[in-house]
Amino acid sequence: MQEHIVENGNVRVDIYLSKLLDVSRSKIAKSNIIVNGKQVKSSYIVKENDVIEIPELKEEEIKAEPEKMDLDIVYEDDDVIVVNKKNGMVVHPAVGNTKHTLVNGLLYHSKELSKKNGEFRPGIVHRIDAYTTGLLMVAKNDKAHDFLAKQLSEKTTHRKYIALVWGVINNDTGTIDAPIGRDINDRKKMAVTAGGKEAITHFKVLKRYKDATLIELKLETGRTHQIRVHMNYIGHPVVNDPVYGKRKLIDNTGQCLHAKELGFIHPKTKKYIEFSCELPECFINILNKFEEEL
Repeated sequence: MQEHIVENGNVRVDIYLSKLLDVSRSKIAKSNIIVNGKQVKSSYIVKENDVIEIPELKEEEIKAEPEKMDLDIVYEDDDVIVVNKKNGMVVHPAVGNTKHTLVNGLLYHSKELSKKNGEFRPGIVHRIDAYTTGLLMVAKNDKAHDFLAKQLSEKTTHRKYIALVWGVINNDTGTIDAPIGRDINDRKKMAVTAGGKEAITHFKVLKRYKDATLIELKLETGRTHQIRVHMNYIGHPVVNDPVYGKRKLIDNTGQCLHAKELGFIHPKTKKYIEFSCELPECFINILNKFEEEL
């Protein structure tokens, strides 16, 4: 279930959702309207910072359209696509963002994508943030999707990230084992919380700079914003992260976080395959600024 944070309230919730989702008020009225975790009537007046759960009808209304774009396809066969997602690209359509996503490009690129996640997330087995770059696996049929998703749930996929974080990390290696859930003070963010889901991140220092550290990370779990939340939790937020960690932004290209390696058992051959991609230009440009300070 997707959530929406109200910025400008003082209007009936059915009117608000009707405009937001571009559907009739009658369709809104037929759905369960949940605000701040409680069901409300259509006449409820929304207030600033109210959290509205987007009704299920939205998934039926979103129709992702094929869109020609320059995708960096690292590997492809009859079952799997591995794509190197560029900086700033959202993975799949959502409320207020139905174009220019990876899914739009995949629909143009291939007529065969799994349907396990519905019409607006075809082929998508897992996601990375819009301003995180790097490797994603995409399923071209439902059988492959189930096989890949099972590996993710059983924590048998290989996923290695590279990140530049603020501050100098003294330990050469470390493990962060801290549950992640919705931030109770800011519903737009995730946080380490007692009632959150299990989240485990391993890291290794690659290079230390004057006021930053280049690290390699491996994930055991795949929680929303996991690396960004965990690194902020231990006092080393990702450099250039606009959401987590109150540190200056170097530019508007997003956080220095890159999904460098991805490995998994192929759904048909049952053989292990692994892929790697280099750091993107936006990451390298920021990294060079720290190199100059050495």
